[in-house]
Amino acid sequence: MGYTSKRGRRPNEYASKSAHSHIINDESLQEFLSQCNLPKSADEVTISDCLNFSYEPVIKNPIRNIIAIDGGYSEVSVQTGFPSSTVCFFQIGALIFSIDDLDGLGKQPFIDPEDMAKLKQIQRLKLTLPVRNIQFKSESTLIDSVRRTIHNFFCQKVDNEELIATLRWFIFQEYDVSLPTWNLASCPVCGNAGIPLNLREMTKDYTFSCNHCSTEIFLTDVFRLHEAIDEELGAGGILGYLMTTLEQIVLVHLIRLVLKMKPALLEEILFVKDGPLAFFGQTANMYKPMRSLVNFLFKHHNLYLAGLEKSGAFVEHADEISEKLANGTVLILNNDYIYKYILPGKADPSRPYGSTTYYSNKFIFKTLAGGMYIVSLPTPKNMTNPKEADFQNLGAILTNIEKLKCDMYDSSLIPIALANKLVSLADHPSSRILQKFAKGAILS
Repeated sequence: MGYTSKRGRRPNEYASKSAHSHIINDESLQEFLSQCNLPKSADEVTISDCLNFSYEPVIKNPIRNIIAIDGGYSEVSVQTGFPSSTVCFFQIGALIFSIDDLDGLGKQPFIDPEDMAKLKQIQRLKLTLPVRNIQFKSESTLIDSVRRTIHNFFCQKVDNEELIATLRWFIFQEYDVSLPTWNLASCPVCGNAGIPLNLREMTKDYTFSCNHCSTEIFLTDVFRLHEAIDEELGAGGILGYLMTTLEQIVLVHLIRLVLKMKPALLEEILFVKDGPLAFFGQTANMYKPMRSLVNFLFKHHNLYLAGLEKSGAFVEHADEISEKLANGTVLILNNDYIYKYILPGKADPSRPYGSTTYYSNKFIFKTLAGGMYIVSLPTPKNMTNPKEADFQNLGAILTNIEKLKCDMYDSSLIPIALANKLVSLADHPSSRILQKFAKGAILS
């Protein structure tokens, strides 16, 4: 890494124009590259008849309402000099509209703005997170500042119910037979491993006491985000993990509210999440309570839930093989197919893809109109070779994905496209405006 001029009195040091020759001529690097494989092209892909099947729309659509969940975040600098300081703004939204409103728009020659407004009933949640060289005045470290910020965010009410109460309901499985204890991987303060969080010992503020150092532990520490924060490098590494976790906890919150209000409504609501149904990074352990909740709902109520991916290796692969699939086809992605054609590696019969992150399985869906979608649906357990029968409510969910197609973007859906427009934060001008807002608010 070269030097940069701080005051403009000396030139910048730029990278060498010839140092690449040492890499090209290195025999060990040549040997390494010769042992590597590239992803297979579409011409090399063979689709087994046992993996794909034809899709038939359901005659009577059970879904009356769609709830789409999406979020966006933007990291901005509030002090560019030394030491530089950054914060991150999050915005998560749940977009709700009825199938009848959508069908009504399709029958009109012109769309009335008031009718379009029915498809924009969104509730936004906002979070500001310290990322680097910023801390709460009441906290002594960046780690504690981040922990406190996330805890305070969860203590806010959404539809008159606290998110933190939903997290307790979710973690300790209070919807069924309550679990007495959750084992926290490590204490955020002393670092000791295996900290038991006993439900009966939780305070009214949703905190616990470490059995080693007696310091305060927040219920939100179950996400283990503190493990990926560095006091010097900052909290930039947790932003993506936190975003997808917040989206799915909002999903759980809405499910809890429906169960509390009228459980029968679960038979009429399709939940659509932007991205796969999985937790990643430090929060990956959340897939276990999520799968428990999914199995409970399938057993005692019902659940229509789908994750739709817009980018990544699976989306690129689907685009590559689109000509190989007939319209109205579902291609199930099992272990062998994923590791043979999409991801590098070798399939392990004892370890399904995403076994430590996903509470779902994936497939490619080519609609009757030719749209290509990567869909993940919740499944009762991790499976290396899922079948059509393992995807509950498959026909109804695919029928509504077909109905929700959006012609504005490639293989997009109306609720996801709208939710993204309403909560995403652009680099320009949003980032610049947020930067000025944050700096002014901190210095005032």
